[in-house]
Amino acid sequence: MSNNRSGVFIGGFMLGATIGALTGLLVAPRTGRETRKILKKSANAIPELAEDLSTSVQIQADRLSAIALQNWDETLDRLREAIAAGVDASQRESQVLNRPTSVEDSDSLPEQLERL
Repeated sequence: MSNNRSGVFIGGFMLGATIGALTGLLVAPRTGRETRKILKKSANAIPELAEDLSTSVQIQADRLSAIALQNWDETLDRLREAIAAGVDASQRESQVLNRPTSVEDSDSLPEQLERL
């Protein structure tokens, strides 16, 4: 989870830095020609920044997907074990209830279960 948070933080930091830089350029006391030159350089860097951000998001998505798949597999394993235990318990109970009773064996059902 900390990897996910750090990736989000880095992406947010990069986006905030870009917005802050552009805002600073627009407010700075420079001539129009200088400001346009700086904006052009910044605009040329945006595709690279977007690609880096996209790669970071993809890596985080892959990690989350792997974690979700692992959790799903573990849940299925626990569910299979629980179902198998339920089937076994049901079969044992069925055998106890279907056992023929004789006159000598006139114990009540709870007494029979206690002896098991």
